[in-house]
Amino acid sequence: MISIPVVSTGVSTHSTLLFVLAAVAVVIAVRWVASRTGLPAAALLPLIGIAYALLPGPNIGLDPDLVLMVVLPPLLYSAALDSSLLDIRRNLRIVVSLSVLLVLLTGLLVGVGFHLFVAGATLAAGIAVGAAVAPPDPVAALAVGRRVNLPPKMVTIIQGEGLLNDATALTMLSVAVAAAVGGEFSFHAAVGQFVLAAAGGIAVGVVVARAKRLVRPLTADPLLSNAISLATPFVAYLLGEALHVSGVLAVVVAGLIVGHQTPQFGSGAARLQTNAVWRLVDFLLEGFVFLLIGQQLPAVVRGLRQYETSTIAVAVAVSVGVVLLLRPAWLILTQWLPRSLHTRLGGVAEQDDTDPPGAARRTGRADRNARGLTAREVVALSWSGTRGVISLAAIFTLPLTTNSGDPFPDRDLLLFCTFVVVLVTLVGQGLTFAPLVRMLGLRADEADQARVRNEARSAAVEAALARLDTVAAEEPDTRVAVDTTRAQLLTRLARYRGRLDLLQQSGSSELPTSPEYETALRVHRTALEAQREELLRWRDSGRLPDEGLRVLERELDHEELLLPKRAPG
Repeated sequence: MISIPVVSTGVSTHSTLLFVLAAVAVVIAVRWVASRTGLPAAALLPLIGIAYALLPGPNIGLDPDLVLMVVLPPLLYSAALDSSLLDIRRNLRIVVSLSVLLVLLTGLLVGVGFHLFVAGATLAAGIAVGAAVAPPDPVAALAVGRRVNLPPKMVTIIQGEGLLNDATALTMLSVAVAAAVGGEFSFHAAVGQFVLAAAGGIAVGVVVARAKRLVRPLTADPLLSNAISLATPFVAYLLGEALHVSGVLAVVVAGLIVGHQTPQFGSGAARLQTNAVWRLVDFLLEGFVFLLIGQQLPAVVRGLRQYETSTIAVAVAVSVGVVLLLRPAWLILTQWLPRSLHTRLGGVAEQDDTDPPGAARRTGRADRNARGLTAREVVALSWSGTRGVISLAAIFTLPLTTNSGDPFPDRDLLLFCTFVVVLVTLVGQGLTFAPLVRMLGLRADEADQARVRNEARSAAVEAALARLDTVAAEEPDTRVAVDTTRAQLLTRLARYRGRLDLLQQSGSSELPTSPEYETALRVHRTALEAQREELLRWRDSGRLPDEGLRVLERELDHEELLLPKRAPG
């Protein structure tokens, strides 16, 4: 058996390298297929993992400690960096409702279902598997949602829920395991442990984020900035675990704060490189994780011989049924609660579902956020609760024996139920989420988003022009440079205002097309390509060293990066 990321004895380094390269090749191939077919890679990779697991030969075993300490922190931190602290705060009620209250209720109901309907199952063991399957992993849903252009508010809710629910679930799991192993359970002690873990995790996250600000003089160097960024999630997690609080929550809070402050304290070069590094980390880790899920099939099936088929069927039905049915029921229930109770529980309010496309402005968007979710959004959120590797890692942490030396109750059955829940939601919901969103007609108002961006661009240029006036008045010798810069900014401002005029004239939520603007973009790209070709001719003829070529190519690459993929975004 091979553990991750280090191969155990009995397998050569050569074989390990070939195995890793093969996995990378599979991840790349599946990503290519997904981009061509529209199918989510997160749903395809577990199926390939299952197919591989059924073949003879070495297999990958899930080491829960390595997943929780090595894989989970960077994935959570990267997602937090990519999230909006302000948007999550704006939607905090529904995020808390889903990531805390729904997770707790899911764990409890699965536990009660096991206790009542599964022969011989204890309540503590049932709550343990309930805690493992309770937290959705938003990777698959977000990948699909972004591809079908899900509204930003929906993305924020799914993202915020995925960031915060792991801490709730893992804390609940530890309480349930303690009860199952020791045979004792105290409700007050469990609540106190949960509150202490959450509050401590938040505090640790804030401390780590502040500490990262103290070393910001080092972040001007992109390499140092990347090294510090990659180390931050592990520091936050290990510090939280060392203090016996939620390391997961510490990572999330640190990531949200750092991501919010990066535009203020980071350099442009460091931000560009850090974003590229984290995109690569996400791509590789997520790919390996979803392959890893499928390859756990032999491990979870191995211990089922001791159970009757009816017991397995009932246990699976309870687990899958609660996970699939409770989420929509919870969302619908919180929609119908009285407004006063709704406010306290963090539910969602009624909203008129007939907003005309393109009619939103800043106040309109804020008003819609305050009103909550539409019926279509509730349906989409109900189907976005895919589970992932965190559920498997959590359930694999169950001890083999209790304090008395007896086997942990129904451990193999709990493993199998968790695997089935992950597979059903990840593949079933993952493959059908995009068609559902399209059928519901849930799309972001692209024209409105483009209007906001171009309003912000115009405001930024106007602020720069005002600053130039101040500089020219205070430093007369800079007038030539100021005039040159002002002319460039005025040209840019005219372009932004032209885009705004085009967007204002469009009554659709789709981005309007502008033949003139598309032509200008095509001509600009043609000019950039001609410059690259000429630089290569200089290099090949010996007139330009490779080092100079890389510097000049980087300038052209940055210029091309500023060009929008579509007009007039």
